[in-house]
Amino acid sequence: MKTQIKPYPIWKPAFFYLTLIIFLASIFFPTDLLSQPKNFGDEFNLNEEQKEEVIEKISGFLIDNYIFPETAEKMKKFINDQLDNGKYDEIKNAFEFSEVLTKDLRDVCKDKHLGVVFDPDLKESLEKKKGDKEKLTEEEIEAMKYENYGFKKVERMNGNIGYVDFRAFYPVEHGEKTAVSAMNFLANCDAIIIDLRSNGGGEPKMVQFICSYFFDSKPVHLNSLYYRAKDTTEEYWTLKEIPGKRMPDVDLYVLTSNRTFSGAEEFAYNIKSLKRGTIVGEVTGGGAHPTDMFPINDFLCIYIPNGKAINPITKTNWEGVGVIPDIEVSQDIALQTAQIEAMKKLMSKTTNPEKTASLQFALDRLEAEINPYTLEKSAMEEYVSVYGPRNVTLKGNQLLYKREGRPEYKMIPMSKDKFMFKELDYFIMNFERDDAGNIIAIEGIYANGFKDRTEKTE
Repeated sequence: MKTQIKPYPIWKPAFFYLTLIIFLASIFFPTDLLSQPKNFGDEFNLNEEQKEEVIEKISGFLIDNYIFPETAEKMKKFINDQLDNGKYDEIKNAFEFSEVLTKDLRDVCKDKHLGVVFDPDLKESLEKKKGDKEKLTEEEIEAMKYENYGFKKVERMNGNIGYVDFRAFYPVEHGEKTAVSAMNFLANCDAIIIDLRSNGGGEPKMVQFICSYFFDSKPVHLNSLYYRAKDTTEEYWTLKEIPGKRMPDVDLYVLTSNRTFSGAEEFAYNIKSLKRGTIVGEVTGGGAHPTDMFPINDFLCIYIPNGKAINPITKTNWEGVGVIPDIEVSQDIALQTAQIEAMKKLMSKTTNPEKTASLQFALDRLEAEINPYTLEKSAMEEYVSVYGPRNVTLKGNQLLYKREGRPEYKMIPMSKDKFMFKELDYFIMNFERDDAGNIIAIEGIYANGFKDRTEKTE
């Protein structure tokens, strides 16, 4: 990647805290949800001459850089017509002007990567970079570090399923060590879930780096990026060498939502196109154009898509349509759905009874979470009793379980006589009945297949 071009700067740390919030919010939410003060931008009020200059600069940037020249001409004509027709006459607030311009431009191009951004610290930020807008300041580097380079959470779930909540694809030169640590943590899992439901994108080199862990050492063509201005195409292949263990055969699942965007969509699209894994969740945001930032004045800039992604298999990309999941479900249950799919697939492949029991245990819990069982209060009373060292009580509408010398836990019904516990993910309790239907004992069922039975004593 040529250093003067920064694809997918949707997350771009150049103006990390302000620009990121405004730009992401303008893509995914109505502007009235930005929660900015009504006078935000008033200290940078624009007169008619300044507005004309802004329109002129935006027009030039679009004509020279936007990926589709014909659309650039249409956008230029539209905003100039709006200016001539007086639409912008009453607007003085710089932030409001940036919002209106963004909406007008997107009405023409339908491109979610394109946007005019108000940043009161723009001049100061550029001065710190000494003319190199791609250079990161110490503050920006610290901001990335504070965000742990996009890695929110990594864990091993029941069933030996690895999980990583990944929020942004930061530059490899800064986030590599953290990425390697996350991948190494997952290396011994039988299945892996990459959660991109809150990932707004980032650098394609980090997309390439993470993808490389899920293929063998023979390079695989992932994606290409074409840039209009220089008429050049850059190809991205999986890397021949990576730090740590490759996982080319591990079952892979990628979670998506309507907030999954840009570089995060590329990751999902790569995996889907190569049939390397299963995409679970919602159709993604639909932004496939690499983007660059162009300063307009001391406090306004515009992000312009100056290229397009070209998948080597489909010969197209996800622009405007998003990545279509293999299993389309609400983002709210995407994780549980992926876990269930992973467990069923793992169960079909194993001949180990203990492993099968462990997977079935976890599967039962997950299916109960997605389809909760309701137990009426009148039916709860029959469980209340003492079972040796185990004690079941009822407080209000909540059954409680306590074993001698241990804390008390809320009982969550899975079926009529089966209960689980939020805090005890390794334990399920089943009530045993006689032929007459009376409860006579409790059976404790553990994730490793072990069972113990305690008869009712009171």
